[in-house]
Amino acid sequence: MDSTEPLQSSLNSSYLPTALGNHVISDDEDSEDHSPSASLIPKNSPAPLAVRYSPEDSYSKPYWLYKFSNNTDHSSGEEQSSDLSNYFESYLAIASTVPSVVCLILNYVLVNRLSPNMRILSSLFVILLVFVITTVLVKVDVSDCRMGFFTGTLVSVAVVSGASNIFSGSMFGISGQFPMRISQALISGQAMGGTLSAVASIVDLAAANDVTNSALAYFLTADIFILLCIISYLLLPKLAYSRSVVAKDLWFFCGHYMLGSTHNNPGVMSEGGGAASAVPPLQPILQKTWVLGLSVFYVFFVSIMVFPAVSSGIQSVEKDSGNPWTTTYFVPLTSFLLYNFADFCGRQATAWLQVPGPTSRVLPALVLCRSIIVPLLMFCNYQPREHLHTVLFGHDVYPVVFNCLLGLSNGYLGTLPMIYGPKVVPRELAEATGVVMSFFLTLGLAAGSAFSVLLVHCI
Repeated sequence: MDSTEPLQSSLNSSYLPTALGNHVISDDEDSEDHSPSASLIPKNSPAPLAVRYSPEDSYSKPYWLYKFSNNTDHSSGEEQSSDLSNYFESYLAIASTVPSVVCLILNYVLVNRLSPNMRILSSLFVILLVFVITTVLVKVDVSDCRMGFFTGTLVSVAVVSGASNIFSGSMFGISGQFPMRISQALISGQAMGGTLSAVASIVDLAAANDVTNSALAYFLTADIFILLCIISYLLLPKLAYSRSVVAKDLWFFCGHYMLGSTHNNPGVMSEGGGAASAVPPLQPILQKTWVLGLSVFYVFFVSIMVFPAVSSGIQSVEKDSGNPWTTTYFVPLTSFLLYNFADFCGRQATAWLQVPGPTSRVLPALVLCRSIIVPLLMFCNYQPREHLHTVLFGHDVYPVVFNCLLGLSNGYLGTLPMIYGPKVVPRELAEATGVVMSFFLTLGLAAGSAFSVLLVHCI
């Protein structure tokens, strides 16, 4: 590797800008840097992205970067970076996307082999177990086994990602047999989760003073919500709207909307009451939904290609003013909170407005038009810039508008084909179609994540 080239850090090392631009590193400080990556960083070069976009907290490091750093004594404010911390999110993207695609394929195969109840509850319990272990490890000193902790973290991410995709795919499959508003509510709920996470991160920025205590609060909250999900799912059959029928220890949602599906679909329940083992036919599903599936794929491909890889790297043009709005809170507000809230609004709008229709050519045309958002964000004040040195949109209002547009279009145009898919196929294929649409969504996320790496290197 050419030592004259600047170090390329993780794309999304973190999302919070800091006022490091005002900090001048002396020759003495520079000569005393003995971190593993220090020899790769040329003198007088800008700080790596992993440092430049870190929030200013007592330890100069978010939780994961702190755990993987060379310094586990958080009473010290000294930054001790490592290759594990600098490139953590690059490894994270791979660990999360590959199992997602694999597990969604597995979920499709298991549609008629395992009941929705079994798939959903087992995936929730697996997620809860992994999060409980992660919570326990928050206060454990891993300085002597950072590589083992790093490997275990990636494995846990892969397990959670796979289980969550089985869970969401199964939920989409079940909701596809209910009225369209149920699928819409499910998708809107996902966006609400992202919005609440963004709000929590901003509150944490303003109130937290210990990186491990902050992480402990996050993971405990996640544990509680996962437990509530399990309890809610177990209570759901008690509702008259979705009463279940128990057959040989396997119960299925089959209220007045699913009774017809249960009786008419030999793939859901055989005459003897046992679960059928046949894999749902894929060809008739794709014949009806391939345009909708590709629309879902491209919507999320474009979104994940620029969010958060590009959007989180856009700095305020007034960053040097020292105002907290232009330093600490600019990216969390303009990128994460605005995008997630706009995404929620777009998804929620489909409850009242469902145009264009499932067979309209306008829908895929609008999806393709979202491509314009990519260059719009690229030519905002993204930093650092290695190749495209021109900033066309040199005002802070531009990333606000573009991120809102990205979120609104993602929510609206991503939700419509998701709720249309199970409705354009025969009812007996509705659950399998919901899983197929989830596969297109996850495939778009995986492909977009890969292209985001190339995109950032082009800026």
